[in-house]
Amino acid sequence: MERLGEVMKKMETNAIRTQADRTNNREHSVPMYLTSSFTFDDAEQMRAMFADELEGNIYSRFSNPNSTELVDKMCLLEGAEAGYATASGMSAIFASFMALLKSGDHILASSSIFGSTHTVLSKILPKYGIEHTYADVNKPETWESLIQKNTKMIFVETPSNPGLDIIDLEWLGKLANKHKVILNVDNCFATPFIQRPIEFGAHIVTHSATKYIDGQGRVLGGIVVGKKELIKEIYTFCRSTGPSLSPFNAWTLSKSLETLAIRMERHSQNAHKLAMLLENHPDVKQVRYPFLLSHPQFEIAKRQMSMGGGIVTFEIKGGIERGRRFLDALQMCSLTANLGDTRTIATHPASTTHAKLTEEERLSVGITPGLVRISVGLENIIDIIADIEQAIEKSK
Repeated sequence: MERLGEVMKKMETNAIRTQADRTNNREHSVPMYLTSSFTFDDAEQMRAMFADELEGNIYSRFSNPNSTELVDKMCLLEGAEAGYATASGMSAIFASFMALLKSGDHILASSSIFGSTHTVLSKILPKYGIEHTYADVNKPETWESLIQKNTKMIFVETPSNPGLDIIDLEWLGKLANKHKVILNVDNCFATPFIQRPIEFGAHIVTHSATKYIDGQGRVLGGIVVGKKELIKEIYTFCRSTGPSLSPFNAWTLSKSLETLAIRMERHSQNAHKLAMLLENHPDVKQVRYPFLLSHPQFEIAKRQMSMGGGIVTFEIKGGIERGRRFLDALQMCSLTANLGDTRTIATHPASTTHAKLTEEERLSVGITPGLVRISVGLENIIDIIADIEQAIEKSK
């Protein structure tokens, strides 16, 4: 893996200049290694590699130059010791649970999490004897009392999906270390260019690389980075169970990291401008954006995030029916099950990403029937605002 030594100090440089070793063809841009397996020089080298006595690529289910390059970049960006790339964000989260927990263990999780993560915690892990308890992000004083003797992990999203709740990572890191439990942080919404949870005490950081890491709605991918001894367990689990990231997707995601910094700056600038406009709109209520003064955890967000990110949530006055009319009236913004794209995307969480939660569960984490989540894209902000304003007007 090529490095520039002490010259490589800035994250943008690491994202661009860290790459797999060049071949004899002296290519400038890293090629795709679309092969299922790799050859050995002789029987002894083959034996030594399978025995982990020699490093090298064996089989693309668990090692490939493209996935290695992607992981190395993400480790540098997040400040992690090691990492592993998976086929999707949910496979990364599931692997971080299954590899590090066993029957009888307990997870303390923030109640403000992605719908599929909720399903894993409430429907899948109990089949393996792994319990969970939800903690209220707005009542941090209650968290310590919820830690049990068998609690092995604390899992959180910050900012959360879709409520944009912010959790104090420095406080949480100290709490996890005090009780000797693993702190696992989903950093998908922020990315390492906005927030680095490991600096605040996180042991594991997970990503849906499908979102901002790719940033253009092309491929699926997931990444787990963190402490070397924990990643070793995750690697062993994934090597045998096979949630592999394809070489093509790894190559695409690695190239995408080269523009992540400038994309996150533009996403954040556009989102902040949209949030301020919506906050003053007479037909809109409950606008959430981490860098709005009105956000209940504004001070925490400013302390641990360099920018506010690209997601804005709000509710149009008039409830779910007006919310649907608003979505139907959009002309430029897309209606699709994704976020973090160059294109601005509007989603109705109650009927899509969090539809499997009960209404009571949705309301408890701020997902009201009329809540709209906007993943603010890279289009000109004037065009984004114009489309949203005309859709609000037509939805009356």
